[in-house]
Amino acid sequence: MQKNPNLILASSSVTRRTLLDQLRIPYEIDKPEIDETLRAGETAQAACLRLAQAKAMRVSKRHPDAVVIGSDQLVESQGLIFGKPGDADGAKAQLQSLSGQRINFHVAVAVFAPDHAPQLWHEIVEVQMRILSIEEISRYIQLEVPFNSAGSMKSEGLGATLIESMQSRDPSAILGLPMIATARMLREVGIDPLRHTQGK
Repeated sequence: MQKNPNLILASSSVTRRTLLDQLRIPYEIDKPEIDETLRAGETAQAACLRLAQAKAMRVSKRHPDAVVIGSDQLVESQGLIFGKPGDADGAKAQLQSLSGQRINFHVAVAVFAPDHAPQLWHEIVEVQMRILSIEEISRYIQLEVPFNSAGSMKSEGLGATLIESMQSRDPSAILGLPMIATARMLREVGIDPLRHTQGK
């Protein structure tokens, strides 16, 4: 049997780990710890791609023989980019601004592998937000504590209750790791989930 290749997820996100677990491929976690400050004039798409690539690159330098997955997510609405709020006041301000708006979730994935050119993928999830009351926002923040979620949208939990509708080519993209694209990119570098899977 072919030995499972060394795969690393450059993220400490529990949600991304849960998604990657679905492929049943052995992997390790290494948090990249990069500066996620947006650059002046940078678009959401450009920033998302840059940050996903920077995460994969940072971890790849520490593990040059491994295949590394980096991912990033940003929310865009009304010409503004929303990253992680950091605290309750930031989350409240973000959700009040996003209430009733049509927003774009930008999700990017980068895969770095030995002897392969870096692979990049960008996905946009179009979301129509409900009109949210102050009480709903406060209760949501209390229950979900979404301080490390872009736009305070913890979509894997109660964030789904804030949404009216969603359009996406990949239903997992809004959670931060588009699995269709990720599986395809892994196959390109020699990791086929249907061959390297740990299963029954």
